[in-house]
Amino acid sequence: MVILPAIDLKEGRCVRLEQGKPDREKVYSGDPAEVARGWERQGAQWLHVVDLDGAFLGEPQNLHQLKSIRSAVNIPIQFGGGVRTLEILETLFSIGTDRVVLGTVALESPELLRQACDRYASRIVVGIDARNGKVAVKGWHDVTAIDALDFGARVAKEGVELIVYTDIARDGMLVGPNKGALKRMTEEVPISIIASGGVSSLADVAEIRNLAPHRIVGMIIGKALYEGSFKLKEAIDIAATNG
Repeated sequence: MVILPAIDLKEGRCVRLEQGKPDREKVYSGDPAEVARGWERQGAQWLHVVDLDGAFLGEPQNLHQLKSIRSAVNIPIQFGGGVRTLEILETLFSIGTDRVVLGTVALESPELLRQACDRYASRIVVGIDARNGKVAVKGWHDVTAIDALDFGARVAKEGVELIVYTDIARDGMLVGPNKGALKRMTEEVPISIIASGGVSSLADVAEIRNLAPHRIVGMIIGKALYEGSFKLKEAIDIAATNG
C-alpha cells in the first residue's frame, strides 16, 4: 500500500480544511514546492495535490503552484480539483502530471469520462467523495442522492481502474477513517481503491492496510502528517508491512 502525502492548494498556499469547509482553514506553508520537496526527502513515493480553489470554482486556479511542485520533485504526482474538460486534462498531462482525479465531471458527464479513459487509460482516477454514503460534488458543496457504492460500480463499468474514496465528515478531523464504508466499497466495487479522510494514527494505517489487501492500494494522509501525529517514514514502513 502506497502512502500519498496530501498537498492542498488554496490561493497559492498549502492548507488543510476541516470537512472541506473553506471557513475552517489552517495554512501550513506559503511555499507548496518546498513542502513537496520535504515529503520527497522523507521517502514519499507519490504526492496527492488538490486545487481547492479549482474544486470550488470549476476550473484549476493553482496551475503555477502545480508546475512549481512538478519542477521541485521527481516522484509522481496525482492531481485533482476543478478538472472538468478534456482540454484541462491535456494541459495537466502536458506539464508532467502523472494521474488526474476526476470528481464532479465523472458524475455529470459519463461520456467525457469514457473519452478520458479511452485516451489516458490508467492515468485517470475517479474521486468518490461521500457524506453519509451519498456522493458530493462541486468542492463537496452539493450532496447528491446518488449512492457512493452505486457510483463506484458505474465508473468501474466505464473502464476506470482506480478510485479515491473520501469520507467528507472525517476529512481533516483526525477521527480515524470510515473503515465500514471502505470495506463495503472493496466488496461491491471491483477496482482498486485509495483511501482518504480521517487518518489520525499509525494504528489507522495498519488497520486500513489489513482491511482489504490488494484492493486498497494507497492511502492519502494530510493533517496527521502536518500536525506531527507521526512521521511519514513510519507510515510508509507500516504500509509496506504484511499483517
